[in-house]
Amino acid sequence: MEKKISRSEEETFRIAKDYAKQTKPGDVICLEGDLGAGKTHFTKGFVMAFGLEKEIVSSPTFALINEYQGDNIEIFHFDCYRLEDVREALEIGAEEYFYGDGICIIEWPERIRAILPSHSKTVTITSTGPSEREIRFNS
Repeated sequence: MEKKISRSEEETFRIAKDYAKQTKPGDVICLEGDLGAGKTHFTKGFVMAFGLEKEIVSSPTFALINEYQGDNIEIFHFDCYRLEDVREALEIGAEEYFYGDGICIIEWPERIRAILPSHSKTVTITSTGPSEREIRFNS
């Protein structure tokens, strides 16, 4: 398990961008962490690795999925916070995204754990101070 410490939003963007460079089509990245831990900020940095501006990223809490077209790859940003059960994810065809050619990055993956692929990777973000975060990477 790899661990990084971020002491600012910009540092979180850089860590996420570096991590994204190691990903490939078909990857499913599960972002775990409490409300306000920095999952959406991590996603902003992540998409920057694919030629996108961080400003296009917003939490898809009400839309459930935001789609971003990066340099030669689609990124699907899920926010499962408002899901009551896994059936809701199945109804929108979430599994098709998980086994497609894009990269999925999922906030609140514990709500849909039952349908996540076995090859999913986990990034855990923990607030360790007012502006400090511990970011752990598990494959």
